[in-house]
Amino acid sequence: MILDILFPNRCLQCNQIIDGNDVVCEVCFSQIRFSHFNFYEENLLKEKCGLQFPVENAFALMLFEDESLSRKIIHQLKYGNREKIGKILAEWVSEKLEFEKQKPELLVTIPLHHRKLNKRGYNQLHLFAKCLSEIYHIPYDHEILKRNLHTTAQAKKNKEQRLNSEGKFTLNKDVSGKHILLIDDVFTTGNTMSDAAWEILKNDGNKISVLVMAIDN
Repeated sequence: MILDILFPNRCLQCNQIIDGNDVVCEVCFSQIRFSHFNFYEENLLKEKCGLQFPVENAFALMLFEDESLSRKIIHQLKYGNREKIGKILAEWVSEKLEFEKQKPELLVTIPLHHRKLNKRGYNQLHLFAKCLSEIYHIPYDHEILKRNLHTTAQAKKNKEQRLNSEGKFTLNKDVSGKHILLIDDVFTTGNTMSDAAWEILKNDGNKISVLVMAIDN
């Protein structure tokens, strides 16, 4: 209570004092560029994924543009020690995405390398996926994939470095015959998502759909 008074929560855009459970004020919320993608129809994310691996359906919550509010929100989630933003983003997803058909059977998050996880203290996707699991009644598993290489954050690389990124994964568990919703924060080149997807698709009968907080277009 005292901390709330001394250090009140402020809107990431206009710096106005807001409720502790919010990330932006009502006025600035209207500035967020939501994608309005349909999970079951062709969209930019599905098109980009489809060029790299077989994908069933795809959804991006926001557009990740230079100097955009969506970029500020996700950077605060990842680097600002504000893990609870993941819960807010999950609630926003639930307002825009309904699984009418071909509902995924399992939520799987892109893992951090253990060195990066230890440094940050949390995976920015875990609370996000946990909340989605509760909302949609779909189980989640953060331990299916293991990241083997420690790489620089995609957001901090230039375009050439991102294109040459070789972050590889292995499966920790024997998962087969599942429709998996693979979750990440930002889709940039798709290299990370593709590496993870192909590792899952090695097992018989697995299918991949994709959900990201934002797509860099």
